[in-house]
Amino acid sequence: MKNPISAVSVPTPEGAAGGTPELTHTQVPNASVSIRLQGVGKSFAHGRRQAQRLTVLEDINLEVRTGEFVCLLGPSGCGKSTVLNLLAGFDSPDHGTISLDGQAIRGPDPRRGMVFQQPTLFPWLTVLDNVAFGPRMAGRDARDYLPEARRLLRQVGLERYAEHYPWQLSGGMRQRVALARAWLPGPQVLLMDEPFGALDAQTRLVMQELLNRIWAETGTTIVFVTHDVDEALFLGDRIVMMSAHPGRVREIIEVPFARPRTPDALLADPAYAPAKRRILQILREESGHLLEEINP
Repeated sequence: MKNPISAVSVPTPEGAAGGTPELTHTQVPNASVSIRLQGVGKSFAHGRRQAQRLTVLEDINLEVRTGEFVCLLGPSGCGKSTVLNLLAGFDSPDHGTISLDGQAIRGPDPRRGMVFQQPTLFPWLTVLDNVAFGPRMAGRDARDYLPEARRLLRQVGLERYAEHYPWQLSGGMRQRVALARAWLPGPQVLLMDEPFGALDAQTRLVMQELLNRIWAETGTTIVFVTHDVDEALFLGDRIVMMSAHPGRVREIIEVPFARPRTPDALLADPAYAPAKRRILQILREESGHLLEEINP
């Protein structure tokens, strides 16, 4: 079945270099579909006696191509994190289907890694042991996974902190450990729920650039939840704009910028301002719906 959600390109301002009529997607167009959500809906019990149902997601249709970096952006409470939980297999939809490479997602799977807003490290384990926790618990031979764990620590700049404990690290360093831990099993898909939201601006920028670099090297498919417009434009191939609850896919915006990207290059790009303006317009409109519900 053809996906009814079509991608929307942001018009290039007049006089932009090259004279192209519209922004173009940076991803290879013929890449196969990795993740597919069709008619997905989800509700939760609420109320004093849990007798009522609150619809959080309604008729979500989305396809994510292999190796693509997709950002989910929308007002608070629109169901972005719920989408990730469904993709991770932590919960099941009330209706609709969710699949990875054509196979229905029915529970957690090593092919899908998860990075949360908080690092969720084990305080009694060293940095190296935290990174290697998954393969160790799966019974794999340490000779197979420890060299890779050390390589990942080196890649995220924490090799010399391998024997430190989480409480000895800064917030950004702990999040780098969490990133290395999620990547160690070699997931096909990485799900990231506002992983840099609690970091200061400088550390967040460092983490964004690090993630961009590792993603470019691995080609992992990433679905990334954020509230930060600039973050979505810097990281994503496409930005899925969600409506206020119940969450729906309102619009999909193709990110116009070539890779590799730098913050300075984005700010200087003539397509940056109209792309950000369009996203902010959607967020304002959806926030207006929320205000109407609060003050009917």
